Amino acid sequence: MLRQIKTTAERSSETLLGDFIGAAALMVTLVAGLYLPGLV
Repeated sequence: MLRQIKTTAERSSETLLGDFIGAAALMVTLVAGLYLPGLV
């Protein structure tokens, strides 16, 4: 299983950074959405 993860990571290394940025943007949006009602 670890070998499959390594192989997949090597094959998709070009898009991995974009995926991490997208996931971080989703987390920021989620946190902002949860805190926004408390600020208004």
